[in-house]
Amino acid sequence: MKKTLLLLVAIVLSVAGMASAQTMTPLGTWTNSEKKATFEIYKCGDKLCGKIVSLTVPNDPATGKPKTDSKNPDAKLRSRPRLGMVFMQGFKYDSDNKWDDGKIYDPEAGKTYSCYMQMESANSMEVKGYIGFSLIGKSQSWTRVK
Repeated sequence: MKKTLLLLVAIVLSVAGMASAQTMTPLGTWTNSEKKATFEIYKCGDKLCGKIVSLTVPNDPATGKPKTDSKNPDAKLRSRPRLGMVFMQGFKYDSDNKWDDGKIYDPEAGKTYSCYMQMESANSMEVKGYIGFSLIGKSQSWTRVK
């Protein structure tokens, strides 16, 4: 009887652990601490990608036209709109609620960085862009948008 009860408790705890791990996913809509935009993290094949889904200031104040990727080092891409732009790609699950080996593009600077996403809770995650080693780089705290 004790063995059966112990086994039942172990099963319940492991199922609860799996359910909690499933809620720790970056899939969904997010904003950063600056709240300049919202981003959608979604599956693209067997990896995760991210695109810009809204901008707080969608138009260029100087021209009144939608913001473009004007800082892109590739002149052919400078006229593409920021809204809808895929700016994160290639993330794969590493461990401990961390998705790694991705790239993130900063359209305000026109630079691309290596990046990882680490879930802090079901509704917050650290996003870190870096060059070379992840010890040196810039982290942002993102919050899930409901």
